[in-house]
Amino acid sequence: MVPLPDAFPRGFASDNFAGIHPRILDRIAAVNRGHALAYGEDAVTARARAAFDQLFGQSVSTHFVFNGTAANVLSLMAFQKSHGAVLCSELAHLWNDESTAPERALGMRLIPLKSVDGKIDPTALAEVLGRGHGVHGALPVALTLTQPTEVGTLYSLEELRTLIDLAHAHGLGVHVDGARLGCAVAALGISVREMLLESGVDALSFGGTKQGMLCGEAVVFLQPGLGADFPYWQKHGLQLASKMRFVSAQFEALLEEDLWITNGGRANAMAAHLHGNVKHLPFVEVAFPVQVNSVFARIPVSLLEPLQRETFFWPWDERAGLVRWMCAFDTEVEDIQRFMETLLRLSPHR
Repeated sequence: MVPLPDAFPRGFASDNFAGIHPRILDRIAAVNRGHALAYGEDAVTARARAAFDQLFGQSVSTHFVFNGTAANVLSLMAFQKSHGAVLCSELAHLWNDESTAPERALGMRLIPLKSVDGKIDPTALAEVLGRGHGVHGALPVALTLTQPTEVGTLYSLEELRTLIDLAHAHGLGVHVDGARLGCAVAALGISVREMLLESGVDALSFGGTKQGMLCGEAVVFLQPGLGADFPYWQKHGLQLASKMRFVSAQFEALLEEDLWITNGGRANAMAAHLHGNVKHLPFVEVAFPVQVNSVFARIPVSLLEPLQRETFFWPWDERAGLVRWMCAFDTEVEDIQRFMETLLRLSPHR
């Protein structure tokens, strides 16, 4: 057996790098006894689905999958047409980081829209919806929004409703990628029901992995009757877990006492603390408003490699020196202090 190091240092690469929240790990262990019906027919899965009903204050249709790519793509199956198109931000994960999974699984075109600070410009949405290509162009059938956005900004309630109303007026379904939804709810201080359901969102990818789970995402259809065929899409899409209770138990723990919001709030607070430390440095330019758990900044290109060697993170645009520093539910003040010491020691302005 290969010996493991005593500790795995926390960094700022991604909240995907974080461990499992102890309460969630305990819940996995708690259901690891005896036998249970497979493929989501167990009592734990039933309780987790009921927890989502309670979260939204009404009956919703909830399904559990392994990862975010599947959650986004399979959610959009509710609007699938072979001649259709999905509209998204040009910064959306769906457009930039899902490889060709959307096109392969959905058989539809993705159309990226101009965004401002990561948020889709309503004018750009209206322009695409007003095009007159008829049968010669792909028919927009769905709009997907990311909350928070890929660059750590937030749609206000008014901004969400403007886009959703415009999409619905043209017959489009609306999906929200909520991989970090807890960060958004914590930052805006409004309920998820008000933010999404009362705003008219049709389908939701509710994040688990980035919010403290081992693995798993939830697909939630908020409108009655939508996604009735999802179990078939789930099986066809290789996303039906046999031992589903181990995914469902994590969501049960994540929703209990709003742990998902607490985790998001903590990650946000750590990013705010990091932002407070770097924003006045002469060699750091913060690129986007810091509203949730990430700090995007431009640093000297010459600093990228030496800094990454000591504390790994992802460059967002390596040629421009644009980097992303991401905090997680388990980020500590000490991690930020250690990072700052390294950053200052390697800085060209020391």
